[in-house]
Amino acid sequence: MANDRSDPAGRGKYAALLDPELWDYIDKVNSWYPPEIVAAPIAEQRAVYDKMCVAFHQGHPEGVATGDGLVATAAHAVPVRRYRMAAKAASAIVVYYHGGGFVLGDLDSHDDICAEICAGTGFEVVSADYRLAPEHLHPASFNDALAVFEWVAATSKLPIVLCGESAGGNLAAAVAQTTRHHPRHAIGQVLIYPGLGGDETGRSYIEHAEAPLLTLADIDFYRRVRSAPGQSLDDPTFSPLRDRDFSGLPPMVIVTAECDPLSSDGEAYRDRIVDAGGRAWWREEPRLVHSFLRARPTVPRAAEAFRRIVGDIARLGASDGALISPLVGEMAGRPEGGAKDRGPLES
Repeated sequence: MANDRSDPAGRGKYAALLDPELWDYIDKVNSWYPPEIVAAPIAEQRAVYDKMCVAFHQGHPEGVATGDGLVATAAHAVPVRRYRMAAKAASAIVVYYHGGGFVLGDLDSHDDICAEICAGTGFEVVSADYRLAPEHLHPASFNDALAVFEWVAATSKLPIVLCGESAGGNLAAAVAQTTRHHPRHAIGQVLIYPGLGGDETGRSYIEHAEAPLLTLADIDFYRRVRSAPGQSLDDPTFSPLRDRDFSGLPPMVIVTAECDPLSSDGEAYRDRIVDAGGRAWWREEPRLVHSFLRARPTVPRAAEAFRRIVGDIARLGASDGALISPLVGEMAGRPEGGAKDRGPLES
């Protein structure tokens, strides 16, 4: 996590840039999961993080039914949680990969977010509890993410939308790349402030290297902790931006936060897809930080951003990706006059 920002004098350029409600959220996160905890044993980090997730949990919307299960693989079983609307047949299924730097998180940590996506879209949602580092180094988390996709593809006839936040966005992108020629490939993907292994000399990496809740040092820590000996950063299952082929991917929406060092990854990934002839939309949500999904109950900007994300998932799941309309802050293509100024279908 980021350096301590609870002291207003230490907020620097973010003091006025971020809304008071967002600072209240940041301070609450830091009170539960202080920045210095990255030096603690992993077991302690997870215990503290899990307590924080319980404190932020919003419960389930009315009508959402859940069930836990296991996806068998040759070596082990991957826990999953399935969300359905009890009184409504779904028209698509979302495979969701949680965040947590590949070190933290489980089926409970993002449970309410998955339930709200289910309620907001009417789609089924399957959340994957992939193995975590450092006990399980790359490609363990990717292999589990892929196994859950393949299980959904084999057991459901519904169109599949891949979705993930932060580390989970990395996994969703890597799974989409790997399965682009699968007979049941995803029809869309939504990546929420993903870490894709981008160039750390990029715009946001420089401008927001010390942003609240995620710093460049944090990114380096999480990259190192999941790396196997001799790990190549050019492995696209580790760094999706390092792939050499960006063709044939499902339509995607990439949502990033303005005050997040990872935002440039979203911009760069959109560019790669567009250059390869695909459809991709990048939206940088203004005056928000990494992990803003958890701020949605108390921060209006975060709530609005989450509503847009749910709408993105709904449209992609309806095979309506080409009709995603421009929204406030949306960026698509690379217009000569500036990427922030035009909608996805403008010429």
